Amino acid sequence: MIEHTSVSIGQESLQVIFETAKRLYPKETILLLRGRKEKSLIRVSELVIPPLASYGQGFASFPFHMLPIDFSIVGVMHSHPSGNLTPSMGDLNNSIGRIIMIVGFPFQNEKNIAVYNRNGEKMMLQITKR
Repeated sequence: MIEHTSVSIGQESLQVIFETAKRLYPKETILLLRGRKEKSLIRVSELVIPPLASYGQGFASFPFHMLPIDFSIVGVMHSHPSGNLTPSMGDLNNSIGRIIMIVGFPFQNEKNIAVYNRNGEKMMLQITKR
């Protein structure tokens, strides 16, 4: 079954994502995306720093067993300092929730972000004022 879901995120949240990626550059960063699915829209409403996250050149991770049970986590965001917005096999195999959001260098605008489902299929991203 093909899912035609799009993703919505607020401009303020997107700016926090970009600022986080810039501050850790050239290391990767990782955040959890909290929100909810409403029919054919996944609405990202909050950003969560994963517990015991580690950041490095070419990776960002956290121990999955440290996550509390939280069904409001809709996905994970991480940065690609190379600027490549395509998910790696590791990205797809270690995803949490429904979506994988990737931000790439130079972390400035919607051209530097892409969202994929767990199968690696690109999804439409809507940036809202709130």
